[in-house]
Amino acid sequence: MSTATRPGQTSGVGVLDKAAALLDIVEGGPATLGDLVSFSGLPRPTVHRIALALERLGLLTRDRHGRWVLGPRLDAAAIGVHHDRLAGAAGPVLAELRARTGLDARLYRRRDGLQICVAAAADPAGRPGAVPVGAIRPASAGPIAQVLLAWAEPDELYQGLQSARFTAAQLTVVRRRGWAYGPDAVPPGSVSYAVPVCTRDGRIAAALALTGPAARMPEAPTRTLGGAMFDALAGLADALLRLREEMRPAGS
Repeated sequence: MSTATRPGQTSGVGVLDKAAALLDIVEGGPATLGDLVSFSGLPRPTVHRIALALERLGLLTRDRHGRWVLGPRLDAAAIGVHHDRLAGAAGPVLAELRARTGLDARLYRRRDGLQICVAAAADPAGRPGAVPVGAIRPASAGPIAQVLLAWAEPDELYQGLQSARFTAAQLTVVRRRGWAYGPDAVPPGSVSYAVPVCTRDGRIAAALALTGPAARMPEAPTRTLGGAMFDALAGLADALLRLREEMRPAGS
């Protein structure tokens, strides 16, 4: 196989399959021209020509670092597919984290100023106001929102702070610590411990959160909770790597 297109997903039209391979790669995160060449197995001039054509059509664009990212015409739909893939891969990690801590474990994404619960391992009996998979709320308050925004690009950071109930100084502390901890309005009376899930290139893919009733949560993260969270982060990093590896050409 000469491109990152997976078996059974080719159209039989060469240029379309090559374009689809590049879109598959960028769906996994920002990519340089060298990344596109490496992961697709295509010649550099071919990759450059197709990427420019996709940019003209609004299917690809470039971030402030010059890396290729999904364009406005595909962004919403393609990111939704990627979320589903990571959420599916995260299931066993979240289940193990819940079993180890006895707390509800969830994975959240940020999208257009919102935080979306994309995967969860929670008490089957539930609590009033518990967060189901698919729940959407403004990313304006609480530890999860802080983690999802703290490492954002400057423009997004500025916009997010306009409606936030936390400050840039608080986000500086989150970045320094690598986690956020404190009251969470959903469910009412909860405390959440949130950490960032990073891709290989340092992009924040999601926030991993443990949530429990305030009466059961310590005043600050303990070594036991921290160890469980960072073991889960390692599992999610492996899942992200496997998703990325699926895009590699056979034999590479």
